[in-house]
Amino acid sequence: MNSSSKLWTRQFTLIILITVSFYLCLHMLTGGYSVFVTEFTHNPTLGGVMTTAFMLAAIITRPIIGIFIHKINIKKVLCFVLLFTLAFIMISYSQEAIPLLITLRILEGIGFGCTTTLLATLATNLIPNERLGEGIGYFGMATSLGATLGPMFALSILHSFSFKILLFITMILLVFSFIFALFIKNKFEHAFSRPFNQKNSLIDLAFDKRAMIPCLLVMLFYCTYSGIVNFLNGLGEEKNLSDKVPLFFLIIAVVIVLIRPISGKIFDRKGDKYLIYPASICSIIGLNLLAFTHELFTLLVAAILYGIAYSVMQPSFQALAIKKVSADKKGTANAMALNSMDLGMALGGPLLGSVVSVTSYNGMFGLSSLLIVVLILIYMKEIIGRNVRSLA
Repeated sequence: MNSSSKLWTRQFTLIILITVSFYLCLHMLTGGYSVFVTEFTHNPTLGGVMTTAFMLAAIITRPIIGIFIHKINIKKVLCFVLLFTLAFIMISYSQEAIPLLITLRILEGIGFGCTTTLLATLATNLIPNERLGEGIGYFGMATSLGATLGPMFALSILHSFSFKILLFITMILLVFSFIFALFIKNKFEHAFSRPFNQKNSLIDLAFDKRAMIPCLLVMLFYCTYSGIVNFLNGLGEEKNLSDKVPLFFLIIAVVIVLIRPISGKIFDRKGDKYLIYPASICSIIGLNLLAFTHELFTLLVAAILYGIAYSVMQPSFQALAIKKVSADKKGTANAMALNSMDLGMALGGPLLGSVVSVTSYNGMFGLSSLLIVVLILIYMKEIIGRNVRSLA
């Protein structure tokens, strides 16, 4: 294999290790904070505020870091932000003042928004162009495993120990992330260099319209995932399956490990349409199985099918967004894709929650599959437009 097409370099491996450790840390906090705050305040709304403050801070931060990413020393900024985030987690130790905790969650969200954008940009600039789908698949596997396993670990730790122990473990994970970051080399600074054009507005620097369609599609998919994260436990309690709900997320994690390496290679060799159409069908069937779930078997089959869709959708759309922009806008495309995921999670909760209030948990999951139908229609229009442009 040509060395220029090698994917698993020492630097790429470091980025994956940092990503797994960092995502696991922050998603353990996301799962733990809501439980911790709800328990001592007896107010679930305040528990939800912790997550909302964190997510909004990350969403606002990513376009800003996207503006400056081609002008900064990424290694130095990454190391600083990791220490920045660690400091605020340390400050939160033994604290119970809600205003202070909300402020700290906002600051941690800023750290999360910066770090995730920096890591995604480092990864995509290390991946050979001919193996972009495969590389994004592995990077996406690292982020998804952290996002899926983090809440599970958090609940297990809180059940057996305490929130202080949870904070201590997340501090250790951040220290590991920082140590790994020290070994990153600044050999890809040129990938971001571009003379600053005074005529460019901040919107031009923070966004790229060429990446909008893939980002819109990933947002639609994550609206359905938000429904699962927020309301699957409610469905489980309603059907006397609440103790089996963690199996759903465990199956998704296993499917991610099995599917991501394969789907990335298909993306590179065949193209995105060979992934998106089957994944969309799996997603629709999986969501409709949840609409008819009354026993464990249906729940587990739904997990497998939705897990296949989850494994394919996010990295495929992120890779597609990156392919559509110029090399100096990769950081912007990554920030847009990550923000679209968070926006989907933020919008899906209240949207599908309102559906639950007028139907049921089963009905909500069935109706949420209509979002995938919309996704397919927009994607089909994108494919047709792509084919027309190729013939012109």
